[in-house]
Amino acid sequence: MKLASWNVNGLRAALKKGFWDVVRGLDADVLGLQETRADDPPELPQGFEDYRWYWNAGERKGYAGVAVLARVPPLNVSYGIGHDAFDEEGRVVTLEYPHYYVVNAYFPNAGRGLPRLGYKLAFDQAIEAYLEGLRARKGVVLMGDLNVAHREIDIARPKQNQKSAGFTPEERAWIDAFLKKGWVDTFRHLHPDETGAYTWWTYRFNARAKNIGWRIDYILISEDLLPRLRDAYIYYDAYASDHVPVVAVLDV
Repeated sequence: MKLASWNVNGLRAALKKGFWDVVRGLDADVLGLQETRADDPPELPQGFEDYRWYWNAGERKGYAGVAVLARVPPLNVSYGIGHDAFDEEGRVVTLEYPHYYVVNAYFPNAGRGLPRLGYKLAFDQAIEAYLEGLRARKGVVLMGDLNVAHREIDIARPKQNQKSAGFTPEERAWIDAFLKKGWVDTFRHLHPDETGAYTWWTYRFNARAKNIGWRIDYILISEDLLPRLRDAYIYYDAYASDHVPVVAVLDV
């Protein structure tokens, strides 16, 4: 089962920049999208008839939103995490498969000047409780834009960003503690020392060409699924967004 996750930074815009070419190249069985910013899914073009949309748009038009494009039918699908304050923004969709849940999530951005840091940290705690509830039943895959770079190796300029959204001590402390509770960062597990491996670059300053980026997109798995992990990598051949997809391959 090939799982992929991609923040598309507005699906309507991505559709004009080669979105379906990237989907074809990924050839994923389950593709989680974040920041769709659209009320309804687009029609599936010819060649993608095996896929189906699972869509969770936020109440505020043109903001947040997640979706899953899957060609392996799930047993069940659910939307949100049971907290209205977060669910109204359309941040989570969960697909259940025989041996694990796949949770696609778009974590809040703390914002320039950190006005939403409290909201982000509250979301961290709420989704952690939700994930632990799922893990009590079977394995869990968490994919998405977590809006945090875990360690200094995951960001091009760590010293300059200590107080920036996505690299604050508080945000990093949460993901650090979360991973220590029995969750595995699939990319770092297989590529522990790889530097310059980023998933997001600002559109400003020619940052992608200079590789001044951040690794804020992840596929995490509960540690019981580690024997099923076959591969994990960043898919760089994508230019329809300021993010690129991340991929993990697990036994079904």
